[in-house]
Amino acid sequence: MAGPIAFHGTVILPDALLPDGLLIVEEGRISALGRRADLVTPPDAKLVRAQDGYISPGFIDIHCHGGGGSDYMDGSVEAVRIANRAHARHGTTTLLPTTTTGTRAQLNDMLDAVEAAQREWSIDDGAKIAGVHWYGPYFAPDKVGAHPKGMERLPDPEEYEPALRRGIIKSATCAAELPGAVEFCIAARSAGCLVTCGHSNASWSEMAAVYDAGMRHVDHFWNAMSSSDSIRRRLGTPQQGSMAEFVLYHAEMSTEVIADGCHHAPEMLQFIFRMKGSQRLCLVSDTSRALDMPPGRYVLGHYESGEPFENTGRVGVLPGESKLASTVFALDQMVRTMTRDTDATLPEVIRMASLTPAERIGIAADCGSLEVGKAADILVLSSQLEVISTFISGQQFAPRSAFGA
Repeated sequence: MAGPIAFHGTVILPDALLPDGLLIVEEGRISALGRRADLVTPPDAKLVRAQDGYISPGFIDIHCHGGGGSDYMDGSVEAVRIANRAHARHGTTTLLPTTTTGTRAQLNDMLDAVEAAQREWSIDDGAKIAGVHWYGPYFAPDKVGAHPKGMERLPDPEEYEPALRRGIIKSATCAAELPGAVEFCIAARSAGCLVTCGHSNASWSEMAAVYDAGMRHVDHFWNAMSSSDSIRRRLGTPQQGSMAEFVLYHAEMSTEVIADGCHHAPEMLQFIFRMKGSQRLCLVSDTSRALDMPPGRYVLGHYESGEPFENTGRVGVLPGESKLASTVFALDQMVRTMTRDTDATLPEVIRMASLTPAERIGIAADCGSLEVGKAADILVLSSQLEVISTFISGQQFAPRSAFGA
């Protein structure tokens, strides 16, 4: 382990800014934090100055599909590492590799690859792995979106119970209206997962059933989720409440938003921030293998059977359509957009990209904020919130070439 590091500048705390702050890192952990005038810098410490920028906790992405040309569903350790390096270049220090729809074999290969990458992690591998987000394949047939078609299916205990027993899954998604959804949620909750609902056309009563079974989170608000109008078309009158109303009504429910500047207009970002607040709203990238790659055609999911989409340079879209197909940016873009387009303070925005997701998946005791005793997952940001340097467990990540590395 390298010697101590002293970070000097404006420190972003969960609820405030600390100007002229000093943060000391020793043996990969934060050993001291306070105003520079009140602390003594170890004489052998490497000094890192933020100048007119900020010292921030590393970002935590609980919903991401790949990057640098690789998708986590490709099912190889190197694909996982390529994607994790791409995210680390943008300040993500911890993440949940996220599944798409796919065959049972593809999902097993993905879990195997992520477990191996987590077990063998070194700083050159990029972002740390907190676990897996089991996202596909339990999607409603009319809400598959840009994921591989024809591989969505009902939750099957013969498939998900062995997967949950591995212990690698930390977040688990199922459309609430599917037969077997309640049983899946009970099993996922018992396995210690954040239980989520997504790619669903569920009604209020269907949401209530999985809520009672442990569901407390909804994936990417407004995207691939029901509305009161879609529920009316599915179930008739009287018009029933949807996922949106259910999330906004229940204080314990959290959700996430894709703030890439293309998915949602500023008033929508402002609305969901005001409705849920920084302690129940997570920023996610939901990005694909197109992160850090040039515009062109790619696939979401396994490289052989994934769903084709176009990277326009701004967002992913299905070919020949306006339907959105994941993002092409990482969490740093979401942080800048949320800061620009809402009245959330900088500590609130950073919280939504760090501590709040850490709390929701149960890792906040070790990371997610700059506190004494926590892992030294630290970013130096410019005054414009560009990532200058990324430190993971006290080690500086050295970015490689953006394309394909």
